[in-house]
Amino acid sequence: MAKTIQKLGIPGVKNIIAVSSCKGGVGKSTTAVNLAVAMSNLGRVTGLLDADVQGPSIPRMLGMHKLEGVKGTAEGKFLPPQNYGVKAMSLGLLVDDDKSVVARGPMISQQIQGLITQVDWGELDVLCIDMPPGTHDVHLTIAQHLSLDGAVVVTTPQEIAAMDTRRGMQMFREVKVPLLGLIENMSYFLCPNCTEKHYLFGKANLAEEAAKKFQIPLLGAIPFELSTREGGDLGAPVTHLGENGHVMAKPYFSIAKEILQILDEKDKKKDGQ
Repeated sequence: MAKTIQKLGIPGVKNIIAVSSCKGGVGKSTTAVNLAVAMSNLGRVTGLLDADVQGPSIPRMLGMHKLEGVKGTAEGKFLPPQNYGVKAMSLGLLVDDDKSVVARGPMISQQIQGLITQVDWGELDVLCIDMPPGTHDVHLTIAQHLSLDGAVVVTTPQEIAAMDTRRGMQMFREVKVPLLGLIENMSYFLCPNCTEKHYLFGKANLAEEAAKKFQIPLLGAIPFELSTREGGDLGAPVTHLGENGHVMAKPYFSIAKEILQILDEKDKKKDGQ
């Protein structure tokens, strides 16, 4: 008989969601950071766990990359540093920027379990987990060991990305993780001179079709914008000044509100049981 793995929550953490892409290069980490900062601005106590242990970019995107070490508790757990109202933990806070993280599958799974169990998050309303690309050991380790409230999937409007997105969503279904919705990133380029939308990848409605197939909401479309990339590189996400602080903050806040509404409805159903 197959062994049943008991899924665990994290003490003090109300909701845990995975932000996944299944395809590299679609802007998943940028999306995860901006959603987490938006949720914090919306009054939720928010944390962000960087599960991409071989490409940990969250510290730089949150402006934490110049921190010297991470503080610990008397019990030997890490205390996650905080910026823009978001507590964050990443292997990138424990190794030098230029140091490569080379590890086989079992070691990566151990590192992930360490990040899950050895961090004192305190009280959180939402913990967002920035997943690595693909559908491999990290995804299974998190899905099998953590009681996830759902997954948000990020894609771009091209068939190569949509193909992997569908595979990734099917993987979450197979491991019994609810799909909260789909985000189409790099949806279009908004010309600063004529304000016309230019669909650089074409307009095939692939994200909409995938959302319909899996019967989940299409949470929103995020355009190309130079300032979004600059904000990530500089450690100043476009959402950190609030919903009206930057024009590119609005789509992230809109999506964050919808995700929080879904989580609130799930919590009400839990409380009613």
